[in-house]
Amino acid sequence: MTSRELLYVKTIAEAKTISKAAQKLFVAQPSLSQSLQRIEESLGTQLFNRTASGLTLTYAGERYYQMAVRILKIYNDFENEISDINGLKTGRIHMGITNHLGTIVMAQVMTRFHQLYPGVEVFVSEENSDTLDQKLLTGELDFAVMHAPAPRDRQPLIQYELLKADPFVIVLSQDHPLNAKATQEEGMEYPVLDPALLRKEPFLMVHKQQRIRQITDSVLKKAGISQPKIILTLKSYETIRILASQGLGVTLLPSEYVRLSPGGLKAALLSIPPSYNASWSMCISTLKSSFHSNAAQMFMELVRSHFAREEKTVPSN
Repeated sequence: MTSRELLYVKTIAEAKTISKAAQKLFVAQPSLSQSLQRIEESLGTQLFNRTASGLTLTYAGERYYQMAVRILKIYNDFENEISDINGLKTGRIHMGITNHLGTIVMAQVMTRFHQLYPGVEVFVSEENSDTLDQKLLTGELDFAVMHAPAPRDRQPLIQYELLKADPFVIVLSQDHPLNAKATQEEGMEYPVLDPALLRKEPFLMVHKQQRIRQITDSVLKKAGISQPKIILTLKSYETIRILASQGLGVTLLPSEYVRLSPGGLKAALLSIPPSYNASWSMCISTLKSSFHSNAAQMFMELVRSHFAREEKTVPSN
C-alpha cells in the first residue's frame, strides 16, 4: 500500500467518478481505473459500489478512505517538518481562501511572502467557506483565510482566529424612497435604516450555501421578514451589487465588498442597527490537532499583519 494508492482512493471517493478524479490527479482515466482494480484485487474486496450516478464507498471503502486521510496527513506533516529542518529554503504550503478575499489579500501577502521565502511553494484552493471547512477537516489544507461561521455553526475540531469584523450594509439605488427614512447616528459609517422597513421590497440574493446569504437570512428573520420577496438569486455578489444600484431590488452585503465598488457605481449604502449583529469576521482557520510548519506560521503572521493595518485605516465618522 503506497502513498500514491492512498491518494488515488481518497481522490476517487471525493470526486465520486473516475473521470473527475483522473482530472484532479492529472492521470489518464484508463490508468486510474486499472490502478483501482489492482488495489481492490490486492485487498480482496471492493472499495466502491458502481452505480449509474457514480461511485459510492462500500464499508471497506469507508474504512480505507478514513485511513488514507490520516496517513496522507502524516505524510504532509512530515514534509512540513523537513521544511523546518531546511530553514525554509524549500517547502510547500497548502492554504485555502475565499474567492473575494483572494483578490484583496493574496496580491499583498503573497508578494511579501515570496520575497522572504522564494523557495517555498504555495498551493491555493479558492472555495466558499463551507468547502474550506471540509478541506481542513480532511487534512487537505494547512490553514484557510475565510469568513468565520456563526458560533453555533462552527466545527468543534477547527480553531477560528478572528481578525477583523466587517459589518453588513443595505445596498439600494440612490433615488430609492427608503433613503429618506434613514437617520444619521453617531459612530455609524452610513445613515442607519431598520431592516424591518424592507418588508415589502424585492430582494436580490446570493445562494443559500453562501455565507453572505446565511447572514442576510438571519438579519431579515430578526426583522420579522421570514419570507422575503426574492426576485433574483445568483452566485455573484458583484452582479447583485450593480443591479441593486440600478434599482432592480435591495440587498445586504459586507461593507468591505461594497467599498471596493467600481468608480462608476452609484449606490446608496445604509448601515444596520447594531442590535441586529449584522456582520461577519475574517479569520484564519486551522485544524486544532494539526502541525503548523514555520512556513505556514510565517504566512499566517503576514495575513494577521495585513488585517491589522487595514483595521487602522478603516474610515470612521
